[in-house]
Amino acid sequence: MLEQLKKSWFSNVRGDILAGITVALALIPESISFSLMVGVGPMVGLYASFCIAVIISIVGGRPGMISAATGAMALLMVSLVKDHGIEYLFAATILAGVLQYIMGVLKLGQLIQFIPQSVMLGFVNALGILIFTTQLVHFVGATWIMYALVALTLVIIYTLPKFTKVIPSPLAAIIIVSIIAVAIGADLKTVGDRGLIESTLPLFHIPDTLFSLHTLWIILPYSFSLSIVGILESLLTASVLDEMTDTTSNKNKEVRGQGLANMVTGFFGGMAGCALIGQSVINVKSGGRTRLSTFVAGSFLLFLIMVLSDVVNKIPMAALVGVMIMVSISTFDWKSVFHIHKVPRTDALIMIVTVVIVLITHDLSKGVFAGVVLSAFVFVGKMAKIRVSIAGERSKNLTYHVSGQLFFGTTSRFVTLFNYKDDPTHVTINFSGSHVWDQTAVTAIAKVKSKYEQLNKKVSFTGLNEESKLIIRHLGLTTSGGH
Repeated sequence: MLEQLKKSWFSNVRGDILAGITVALALIPESISFSLMVGVGPMVGLYASFCIAVIISIVGGRPGMISAATGAMALLMVSLVKDHGIEYLFAATILAGVLQYIMGVLKLGQLIQFIPQSVMLGFVNALGILIFTTQLVHFVGATWIMYALVALTLVIIYTLPKFTKVIPSPLAAIIIVSIIAVAIGADLKTVGDRGLIESTLPLFHIPDTLFSLHTLWIILPYSFSLSIVGILESLLTASVLDEMTDTTSNKNKEVRGQGLANMVTGFFGGMAGCALIGQSVINVKSGGRTRLSTFVAGSFLLFLIMVLSDVVNKIPMAALVGVMIMVSISTFDWKSVFHIHKVPRTDALIMIVTVVIVLITHDLSKGVFAGVVLSAFVFVGKMAKIRVSIAGERSKNLTYHVSGQLFFGTTSRFVTLFNYKDDPTHVTINFSGSHVWDQTAVTAIAKVKSKYEQLNKKVSFTGLNEESKLIIRHLGLTTSGGH
C-alpha cells in the first residue's frame, strides 16, 4: 500500500511540483476565457479548475493528467446561462457529474477502445490547430513588442533544456518574459485584462433552483451533453498521455473520477470541466508524471488566487501565448502528415474528415463522432465481401468453400453464390474460412438449405467454428444434410 502510494504520488516530487506550478499559470487565462465565453464571472472558471484538478488528482485514473474548466464544455453551457441563469449552470454541473459517475460504474470507459487510430490522430491534430488559432486573437492590434516577447518565450522554451533541466522551460519563460515586460514598462495585454482575479475562497453553495421535474427537464439535456463530451475528451486525452509516457491508465476509474469532480465543483460555484489536453501536454513536457503534479496545479492555482492575485494580474499574455503555441506544436502529430501517403486511403480520409469537422464546428466531440461513424462504414464495407470457391466435380460430390464474414451485410450476396439447379445431389458447404455472426446470417444459411432441398438435393455444412455452431443451434437450424 505504501509502495503504491509512493509510486503514484511521490516518485517524482521535484519534477511534479515545478510542472504543477507551470500548469497553474497556464490555467489562469484559459479558465477566465472559458468563464467569459459562458457569460459568467472569471471566478467561476477559476474555482472549477481548482476543484476539478485537486479532486481528480485523488480519484482519477490517469496520473499526471490535468482536468479543469474547458472550452468544449463551456460551449455547451452558453445557452443555459443565457436562458436560465448561473444557478442552473451549477445544477447542470452537479447532474452531469452524477451521470458520469453512473457511466463509470457501468464501465463505459472501455468504449474508448473502439475509437480507431485515424480518429485519434484527427482529434490531436484538430486540437493542435485549434489551440494555435485561438492564440491569434491576442495579436490583433498588438505592437512589435508583443511579437518579440512571444518569440523570446518560444526561444527560451526550446533552448533552455539544452543547458539545464532544473526548472521547466515553460515556467522559466513565463518568469523571464514577465520580468522583462515589467522592466521595460511595455504596453501589453495582461492576465488582468481578461478579468480581474478576486482573492476569495470558493464556498459551499446549494444551487438556488426549484427542486422539481420542470427544473430536471431543463438541465437534463445540457447535463447529458456535458457528461458525454467530458468523458470523450478525458478518455481521448488519457489515451494520448498513455502513448506519450508509455504507461497505462484506468479508464473506468477516470470516468468515475470526472463525475465526482464535477459533482463537487457544482456545489462550490464552479462550472463543469474535463481533461485539458493542452495543459496535460504542458505538464508532461515540464516533467510532471504522478498525481502530485495535478494536485499542485490545482492547489497552486488557489494560492495564486488568494495570495498572488495582484502579481498574476500583471503577467503579460505574450508569455502565456508563447507557451500555448508550444503546446499546439507538441500536440500536433507531424508524422501523420508527412507519412499520410503511406497509410491506407480510407484511414487518411477518416483523419482529414475528423479534423475538418472539428475546425468547422469547434466541437471536438462532433469531429470524433463523425470519424467513428465513418470508420464503422468503412469497416462494414471491407467486411461485406464474401466469396466461394469450388472443390470436386460438378457431376459428383461438390464442396463450396466460403471465405469472408457472414452477417447482415453479406447475406444477400451469399444466397446468390450457389448454382442450385446444376449442382449434384450432394453438396457440402465448408465454413472453415468464415464466421456466422447474427440471425440474418443463420436465416441465409437456412434459405440456401431450403433451395437445395426443394430440388431434392442433400446439403451439409462443415468447418463451422464453435461460436458459429452455437448461434445456429440456438436459432434451431441443423447443420447435417437431409431431404
